[in-house]
Amino acid sequence: MIDWPRVTELREEVGAEDFEEVVEIFLEEVEEVISKLQDGDRSQLEQDLHFLKGSALNLGFDEFSELCLDGERKSAQGEADDVDVPAIITIFQTSKSAFLTGMSENF
Repeated sequence: MIDWPRVTELREEVGAEDFEEVVEIFLEEVEEVISKLQDGDRSQLEQDLHFLKGSALNLGFDEFSELCLDGERKSAQGEADDVDVPAIITIFQTSKSAFLTGMSENF
């Protein structure tokens, strides 16, 4: 679910102090888009999923990024109605919980 080696690598790249800020910004920005999707706004689904995928990859949210990639591809192929947005939201929430728990245990 979480690519912990990627998390460690990012933390080392930006430094421990700045890493907390990076995580905070990541969560804020992603939750804004997640909230938009929860409200049923699919007006920019492909772009939103592209943004979520890239953000998730940077912070090691593997499963979440994979679902976003799948949804992005479907949207690009004109199959936006087939994108399982509730599953994307659920895996984000599960990943976020696992990430925050792992952060408190490992860093």
